[in-house]
Amino acid sequence: MDFSISEDHRALREGVAAIMEQFDAEYWLERDEDGQFPVDYHRAMAEAGWLGITMPEEYGGAGLGVTEAAIMMHEVASHGGGMAATSAVHINLFGPHPIVVKASDTQKERWLPRLISGEDQCCFGFTEPNAGLNTTQITTFAEKVDGGYIVNGQKVWTSTGQVANKIMLLARTTRLEDCVKPTDGISIFYTDMDRSKIEVTRIPKMGRKCVDSNSTFIDGLFVPDEDLIGEEGEGFSYILHSLNPERVLIAVEAIGIGQDALRRATQYAREREVFGRQIGENQSIQHPLAENWMYLESAYTMAMKAAWLYDNKQHCGAEANTAKFLGARAGYDACFQAVLTHGGMGYAKEYHVERLLREVTVTRIAPITEQLINCFIAEKVLDLPRSY
Repeated sequence: MDFSISEDHRALREGVAAIMEQFDAEYWLERDEDGQFPVDYHRAMAEAGWLGITMPEEYGGAGLGVTEAAIMMHEVASHGGGMAATSAVHINLFGPHPIVVKASDTQKERWLPRLISGEDQCCFGFTEPNAGLNTTQITTFAEKVDGGYIVNGQKVWTSTGQVANKIMLLARTTRLEDCVKPTDGISIFYTDMDRSKIEVTRIPKMGRKCVDSNSTFIDGLFVPDEDLIGEEGEGFSYILHSLNPERVLIAVEAIGIGQDALRRATQYAREREVFGRQIGENQSIQHPLAENWMYLESAYTMAMKAAWLYDNKQHCGAEANTAKFLGARAGYDACFQAVLTHGGMGYAKEYHVERLLREVTVTRIAPITEQLINCFIAEKVLDLPRSY
């Protein structure tokens, strides 16, 4: 296997870093305090073309793969912005993937260039409060009418719902009780965020304050026929296309945040003196940080293996899920150890590690829990009985 870094990938990383260095940790601390969406950062990423890295070239994108997207998002995560920085642009990479793989040419021409340029911002109405990860149990319903559908229902954890002008919406077009299989009868729409029919209420949360999350209530939203993606009732199969890439991206983002925290911890350990010596001379400080480095590097290797498999059209479910599990754990552990290494100052905002710990925590929860990953590996890899 070739572990060397190509010149193209090196240039990609340097290009992303050049933008990230314009928005330092102090910038992200301010966004953590004021909760304002990082409009100038989002605009800079759009103008440099990074929002379209995985989009088809004919619509203004770069047409690159998961490997390149992973390198990009790992770099984004490594400069003090945590999940606030990654989430502000991550949603553009594989969230709209159903459009790329299933939309008509007319729809792609209408939607993709505006997403790539940053003119349109999309939020996602997938998760529901009473369904959670059991997507087949969603109850938001799109009733067929002349010229389109009338949608009613409720969503939760709708990211960027406060600033988006578009929504990708998952809804039932056939009631669950009328379906042969639970995965039948679910459709995907990409439509205008009509705020006269959609109410979004911000959820105060632990981290990523500037990238809002919301409870979303939909009451009588009209969605025209031309905003249905693909075939009616086939939406569940469409979202499966983006699951493994999303796991890879979450993995490298968590790893990047962990490596950022580790750099801050080791710098502090070299500079801080107690009892007449650098605290970094103490093995009780050294050894946990050394272990953090090893776990982060191991997780990154698995993530890039999963990305390579996906880009080469090979099965990567086990690898992508494993990368997400290991990456989130390694990133979280590194951030937690960074706080402990700083001692009392680790609790202070000025050193940023407490914020990184808050930011990275979500990667252990979303978009899939550690418990469900364990279930997947047990069933699909170890051939054990299904446990849920």
